Amino acid sequence: MHNSTEEFFNMFGPENRNDFFGGYMYLKYINRFASIACRDIDLPYKEIVHEDLGPLEEGIAEMLEAYVKEIAEGAQGGPETDIYHTKVVKFLDAVKLVSQKEDLNMPLPEQVVPWKIARDVILQNPQSLAIGPCGCRLNSDNPCLPYPMEVCLMVGDPAAQFIADLNPKFRKITPEEAVQVLEESHKRGEVHCAYFKREIGSRFFAICNCCSCCCMGVKMWNLMGGIPMAKAMGDLCFLVPSGYVAEVDTDVCTGCGTCVDSCNFDCMKMDEEKQQPVIDLEKCMGCGGCEGVCPDGAISLRLDPSKGEPLDLDEIKSALKPA
Repeated sequence: MHNSTEEFFNMFGPENRNDFFGGYMYLKYINRFASIACRDIDLPYKEIVHEDLGPLEEGIAEMLEAYVKEIAEGAQGGPETDIYHTKVVKFLDAVKLVSQKEDLNMPLPEQVVPWKIARDVILQNPQSLAIGPCGCRLNSDNPCLPYPMEVCLMVGDPAAQFIADLNPKFRKITPEEAVQVLEESHKRGEVHCAYFKREIGSRFFAICNCCSCCCMGVKMWNLMGGIPMAKAMGDLCFLVPSGYVAEVDTDVCTGCGTCVDSCNFDCMKMDEEKQQPVIDLEKCMGCGGCEGVCPDGAISLRLDPSKGEPLDLDEIKSALKPA
């Protein structure tokens, strides 16, 4: 047994020990997990060779299928029962998550993440980071090439070391390399998503850099019509906004339309008369993708209380300090 497997097992207390097995399956076979999830929610995907599966392929696949079903059932109950969910974070907040130097154990306020399960930031050895291919992008029938596949970041041990030891698609990287991945992703207009999962110790464990052409979560969000329809369906979607919205400095904007073309949440359109982008603030997730691609530097993010609070480690630490 790898040391990282033993450490991963020991992360779970006796009352949560069964969660270890789901986490083990998920991290070791994450790309097959993405294939099954794409198929089960009826999104286009391609059949790929999963060399991470050995002679127990049939049994492993069945267990992963059952696990995907459990996640889907949890999501149907909304924030009370959801066990696998995502917080959109702006670029600088994502950088803070991969740049921590000290261990961290911090419960997140409900205004930051509304879920009842898996809502903490617990970082052990936070400078232990691993990178691998985005499962959604790898399985997409029409991936956004030539964008890189390696955009999925595992943050902190034991998950980062475990996946680097047992999943051949993942490798260890430095915090500086992780920041560079985020910087390049931001310039491409991608969405930085912080993932939380019951089977990874009910905590934050990863940042993926997502796009609307490949990411299952973003695709499903857009198919459901964004925030208005998600509310009408009882908060079925596991994606929540960053706490910001985008705004355009019309004195600086030249009306090139780059932001409109790159918006991952279909919340921007061009006012043809004024030749200025217009933002649907209700649908805006505050991801900052438009900010990253704007050649004029005309777009910024501003706080919006209707979108919850940001996952800003500095602000949350400050708020948690005793008066």
